[in-house]
Amino acid sequence: MYRSESALARLGLRPAEAIRFKRNDKGRYIVGKVEGIEVDGSIALRDPDGSVRSIRAERVEIRRPGPHGRLRWQVVSDVAITWEQLELFETAPEPESEPGRRVKIRRNQPTLFDD
Repeated sequence: MYRSESALARLGLRPAEAIRFKRNDKGRYIVGKVEGIEVDGSIALRDPDGSVRSIRAERVEIRRPGPHGRLRWQVVSDVAITWEQLELFETAPEPESEPGRRVKIRRNQPTLFDD
């Protein structure tokens, strides 16, 4: 099992983060905590009873901000796709050259651009 933070970060998860799932896809959701990533790619989590479970990412949900900023439950496989794409926008690109000095144009005085 991969318990490192970098392995979890690839899927957009953090250690001990709240996560929910259904037992056998029936009944109510059960809230657990993220433990790590298994060798087969499934998510290892700890349920409220203390048992460790290994569940596929398509069957597990995690809380993330929605389009209006409110937290909502989203499927981990969807979060993983958007998380990888957000890494492209982590840092702003460095400018190739420094911007020139600012020019203030006054309409009362002739400038280079006036005829």
